[in-house]
Amino acid sequence: MVRLFLLAATVASGALAAPQAGTHTSASSSSGSPTSASTAVPSPTGSPDAALPSQSPLAPHQDWCPSNIFCAGALLQTVNIAQLYPDSKTFVDKPTTKSADQVATDFFHLNNNTDGQPVTYGKITNFVQSDFKGEGLELVPITIANSSSPKALSTSAIPDTLSHAWAGVVNGYWGSLIRETNRNVLCPNNPSGCESSLIPLNHTFVVPGGRFREQYYWDSFWILEGLLTSQLYDVAKSTLQNFMDELDRFGFIPNGGRIYYLNRSQPPVFIHMLSRYVEVTKDTTILSRALPLAEKELEWWATNRTISITSPYTNKTHKVSHYAVVNSAPRPESYLEDYETANGAVGGNDNPGYTDDQKAALYAELASGAESGWDYSTRWTKDPFSTLGDTTNQEPLLRGLNVRATIPVDLNSILYGAEVRLADLYDRTSSKSKSKRALKHRATAASHRQSAEARKAAILDLMWDSEKLAFYDFNSATNARSGFFSAAAFYPLWNNIWPKEVLSDEDKAQAMFASVGLVLAQYNGTFPATFVTSGAQWDAPNTWPPHQYIVMAALNNVPKNISTKAYPTLSSDTTSWSLVPSNQLGLGQSQLPVQNLAAGGNAQGDVNWVNGTWTNGG
Repeated sequence: MVRLFLLAATVASGALAAPQAGTHTSASSSSGSPTSASTAVPSPTGSPDAALPSQSPLAPHQDWCPSNIFCAGALLQTVNIAQLYPDSKTFVDKPTTKSADQVATDFFHLNNNTDGQPVTYGKITNFVQSDFKGEGLELVPITIANSSSPKALSTSAIPDTLSHAWAGVVNGYWGSLIRETNRNVLCPNNPSGCESSLIPLNHTFVVPGGRFREQYYWDSFWILEGLLTSQLYDVAKSTLQNFMDELDRFGFIPNGGRIYYLNRSQPPVFIHMLSRYVEVTKDTTILSRALPLAEKELEWWATNRTISITSPYTNKTHKVSHYAVVNSAPRPESYLEDYETANGAVGGNDNPGYTDDQKAALYAELASGAESGWDYSTRWTKDPFSTLGDTTNQEPLLRGLNVRATIPVDLNSILYGAEVRLADLYDRTSSKSKSKRALKHRATAASHRQSAEARKAAILDLMWDSEKLAFYDFNSATNARSGFFSAAAFYPLWNNIWPKEVLSDEDKAQAMFASVGLVLAQYNGTFPATFVTSGAQWDAPNTWPPHQYIVMAALNNVPKNISTKAYPTLSSDTTSWSLVPSNQLGLGQSQLPVQNLAAGGNAQGDVNWVNGTWTNGG
C-alpha cells in the first residue's frame, strides 16, 4: 500500500499539472481512442520588430550530442536567447517539419539576409513555427487492460473506506501516463526527412508527466514499484526491456529518452528494478538477457564514474563512485538557464566575467547535478551553509556547485545494493546444479558479493560518523566528510548497511533516526531533502516521494534486536530536538526551517505530539 501511495505522489504531481501558458491542444490517437496533447505557442519576450539581444560566444561543440539543431550551437542558442517559451525543454522536444539540412539553410538565411537587418523576435518566431512541429507528438497514450481491483487494493488489504477509495483513484492514474512510440510519425520513416531529439523505444513505458514526456531512468524505479503493486506486470517488464535496449545500444542507461541526455545517466537503479520484478513476478526468463546487460551497467559506472580515495581516517584506499559528466556547454533542455548562470541574464548587466575554462567547468557541474537526480541542492555546493535562508537568488548556489568532487553516500549505497542484488539473481539461475553455467554463475555471484563488501567498507570508513551517528557525503576536495545532513543519510540503511556501533546499541539506533522523530513532531510529517531553506528544488521545505519511501524502507530494515524500545515520551524536558545527536544536522535549533500553519503563523515546538503519540501531520 505504501508503495502505491508513494508512486502516486511521484507521478501524479507531474501528470496532473496544468498546461503551460500559451498552449493549444491537438488530438492524437492510439487504437482509435483520441487523446489530448498540448503544444506550446511561442510567446517571445520582445516585440516582433525588436532585434534579439547580443549573445555571448558559443560554447564548444559537444561530440557526444549527434545533432546540429538540438545540441549546443548557434541555432539552439539563438532560439533560447529569444525566450520563446517559459521552459527551454519545449523547443528541443519539437521535431522539425523539414530535413535537417533545410532547417540549417533556413537558419543561415535568417542570420545572413540580403537586407542586412538583424534577427528580430518576429523572424525567429516565424522560423520556429515554420520549421518545427509540436513537442512530444511522436509519443502516444495507449489504453491498457488495467485491473480495477488488484490484491493491494482489496478491502481486506485496505479496510478504511476513505483510504480504499483514494487508492482506487491512484490506480486510475496509469491511463494518463502510459505511452508508446508512434512509429507512423518518427522522423527516420517520414518522407520529409525530419529530425527529432527523441530516442524511440520499442516497448510500452510510463512517463512521470508534465514536461517529462519521455521515459526517465531513476523515476522508473518508483514507477515500477507502482506497476507491480497494480499488477501491471506486462508494462513493468516492458519498462525493463526498454532499459535493456538502451544498454545494448549505448552501453549505459541515459538520464531520459532524448539524445540530449546521452552524456549522462541517473542513479543506477536498473538492477534494483530487475530484482524487484523477479521477486514479485517469479519471472526468471528475463534474466537470460538481463544479467549480461546488468554487468554492462556496472561496468559503465566503474569505468566512467569511479575513482580511488585514500581515507584520512584509516589510510585505506577505496574505489568509490561520483557523478561526473563530461560536458562544456549548456544542457539543451535547460539551455537558457545554464547560459544565464554562466553569462548573466540575457540583456542584463550581471555577467560574472567567467573565462571559457570556468564556464566549461560550471557546465560540467550543472550536468553532473542533473545526473544525480537532485538538481539542485545546497548539498552539492562548496559551502552548503553559506546560502542558509536565502531563497531569492539561485545563482550563487549554482555557481558554487561542487558535484564532481562530492562522493555521494546515496550513489555508493545504490551501487552496493546493486552488487548484492545481482549476486542473488545469479544464485537464482544456478540453484544446486553442477553444470558449467551454474558454476560460472556462482563464481560471478561470489565476485559481486566481494565487490559489494569492498564498497560497504568504503561507505563505513569515509561516510559514517560514529559521533554524530549519521552518514554524510565525502568531499574529495577537502578530503573529509561534508558534515551536511540530508535525506541521503538513509540510503545505506535502505540497502542494509548498518554500522557496528548501531547494531550493538539500541539507543544509538534511535539516535540515528532522531531527525525522523523531529520531522514527525514539528513538521508536516514528510522528510525534507535537507534542513536548509535555499529556494532550490532539493532543499527544505521541499519533500520528495522517493525520500519518504527510502526513509520508511530504512525503518523497516532496522534489525529486530535494536527495535524493541518505544520512542521516548516527549515533554518540555525531552523534546524531539533534544534527542538529535549534537551537530548531527549541522544546524542550531534556531536555524531549522519554519513550519507554516494553515491558520497562520508558524508551528512552535513539538506541535504534532499529542497524548503520547504523533498526530496531525505527523
